[in-house]
Amino acid sequence: MTTPSVAEQTEGQTIPRLLRRNAVEYPDLPAITSLDIEGQVAFRGSGWRSPRPGAEPRLSQPTLTWREFRTAIAEVSRGLAGLGLAAGERMLIMAPGCPDHIVADLAATHLAAIPCTAYATLSPDQIQFVARHSAAPVVVLGGENELARWRPVLDDLPALRHVVVMDETALPGDDDRFVSLATLRAQGREALAADPEAFERSWQDIKPDDPLSMIYTSGTTGDPKGVVLSHRNAIHQAYAVTELHHPPMHATNIAYLPLAHIAERQLSIYLPIVWAGHVHTLADPTAVAGALGKVHPQSFFGVPRVWEKMVAALKNMLGSVPEDRRTALLQANDLLQQGYKLRSAGQPVPAELAEKIRQTDEAALAPVRALLGLDKILVASSGAAALPVEIIYFLAGLGVEICEVWGLSETTGAATSNSAESFRAGTVGKAIEGVEVKVAEDGELLVRGPIVFLGYLQEDGTIADATDADGWYATGDIGTIDEDGFVTITDRKKELIITSSGKNIAPTRVEGLLKEHPLIGQAVAIGDDRPYVTALIVLDDEIAPGWAAANGVDAAPENLTDLASHPAVRAELERAVESANSRLARIEQIKRYHVLPKSWTPESGELTPTLKLKRRVINDRYSADIEALYAAVRDPEPAAGS
Repeated sequence: MTTPSVAEQTEGQTIPRLLRRNAVEYPDLPAITSLDIEGQVAFRGSGWRSPRPGAEPRLSQPTLTWREFRTAIAEVSRGLAGLGLAAGERMLIMAPGCPDHIVADLAATHLAAIPCTAYATLSPDQIQFVARHSAAPVVVLGGENELARWRPVLDDLPALRHVVVMDETALPGDDDRFVSLATLRAQGREALAADPEAFERSWQDIKPDDPLSMIYTSGTTGDPKGVVLSHRNAIHQAYAVTELHHPPMHATNIAYLPLAHIAERQLSIYLPIVWAGHVHTLADPTAVAGALGKVHPQSFFGVPRVWEKMVAALKNMLGSVPEDRRTALLQANDLLQQGYKLRSAGQPVPAELAEKIRQTDEAALAPVRALLGLDKILVASSGAAALPVEIIYFLAGLGVEICEVWGLSETTGAATSNSAESFRAGTVGKAIEGVEVKVAEDGELLVRGPIVFLGYLQEDGTIADATDADGWYATGDIGTIDEDGFVTITDRKKELIITSSGKNIAPTRVEGLLKEHPLIGQAVAIGDDRPYVTALIVLDDEIAPGWAAANGVDAAPENLTDLASHPAVRAELERAVESANSRLARIEQIKRYHVLPKSWTPESGELTPTLKLKRRVINDRYSADIEALYAAVRDPEPAAGS
């Protein structure tokens, strides 16, 4: 009997239909758990809420089963219907990642409305843009922090009719536009009691190609665009990933990235609905290391910075381990890397080496994975930006094999992926089932298939298709495809450095090599229309103090300014730059660099909410530092720091 294709498995499916399946077939299995229940998120009879940090937790039910989860969605959905939210209208959400957030999102979905999570780091001006552009009549906010960002523009949003607030203690008392989520849910419960079938009727006519949700691309330049996704987009992507990685039904995962990020939406809303999985929400992404140790998830996605920090912390920790133990761990890591590299190259692992790897892994590395909370991982993945291959190798040496993926909001997340059975380190894998990827004449990657979005939302509420006449979407990424179908991303089309001598250089490769060193948290390569490449370097604000203490550096642990100028730190950075340069062609090598004393964040403006570099902002903000790197020097020898 042949296995049905992904297209056949997904035919006729919608998110509400799958949610109903889960509530009927798996009513008592856990669907969603809040890891922030103590002091952050509490369950108060009629709904979840997010009190102020430090507030005494009013507990009660940190986990909802699939039956309870769908009941909460039904009640909030009818409450939103009572506010007048209608099919096709947009609903904006700005709130921490918590069960309330996902409930509100899916409640709108059942009305055929289009939920859209906005990044919590948006400024009032940016909020005004997305609120006006979306013409959202209903906005759902977490609490005081979100209200503070919205208050300056609330009276200048003509389409806005209602604001739902999750934390009822933050509810303004003098504005009838506001309602607490608990009150809204209670109203929905009353509506359901009066008309028990209203909820089921509300979603029955939703079709696979109807809009499901919207994402505003964070954008490294210009205004964000509203990417509208369909039920078919999300469900096909989820089933294709399932076919590729074969996770078990009811797999566990941690939702810690913003739900405005396509990866988190797919991994923590839509995939768990397909798997009937168990999502553990975490409002604070910086607490993910502790969450791993608590949950021991079967599936875990990390943006490159998460994996880089994990490896940097482990390498830093090894410095304090007794020499015999450190040597044993490094030898075990090297042994597992040998096997991984052979399989990555498509070569068999000799039986003797395979047995040695098994014994060494069990004795030396399994306890390390258990300590990290990675001992039950079945699918470990990374995306959103390139993960340096040395990081991949080191993690493989721990027995954690990362499947790199590639995609965009416009492709509903992963368009390509490596897998445990078919992978090649340094690539982003092959196209997932039902999806085509090809290279245009100028090197740009094009994608076609059922994961390509419906189009961009226009100001008049229409959706403009962004594919060509043959259905291909131009991704803006430059890449190659080898004879076996593995895709390699070389850079963004708009971010290639073209030096004054006409040489094309991929800045992400230069930056990735620099960030391999634990001390370097962020880096940007400069050189467009310049005679040579330079770099701005930022210390890792978490690793640098520990490195300094371990190396006897006399500087205040929290003071990156002092550390950035300390001779021992500068000497180590010089070695890091030299190491990077040794793996670069001469034209790519960093000739001069400048160390900055302060981390870049989305709040400070140098990074997007998805932690991508805003190159234009960085070039403008640090123009004086950049000009100094080129002053009175025509072609210096690498590498000189300042």
